[in-house]
Amino acid sequence: MNISLIACSDNPEILWNVFRIGNLMLEKMDDVTIFLNGPSVSYGRIDTKKFPLLELAKIFTLSEGVLLA
Repeated sequence: MNISLIACSDNPEILWNVFRIGNLMLEKMDDVTIFLNGPSVSYGRIDTKKFPLLELAKIFTLSEGVLLA
């Protein structure tokens, strides 16, 4: 199944959940694309220990997820 997720928020918890669900879907062998729009493009600047966005994004792309911004 092809799945597309769209994020347009700079809220770290929302982006954390987008990457988490994307990674979960990749584990289930789905084709997943995450499109970051507007303020969500700067997810690297809001990375924290509580919401490790860079780590989740790395796992997502290394697992053959498609990240568009």
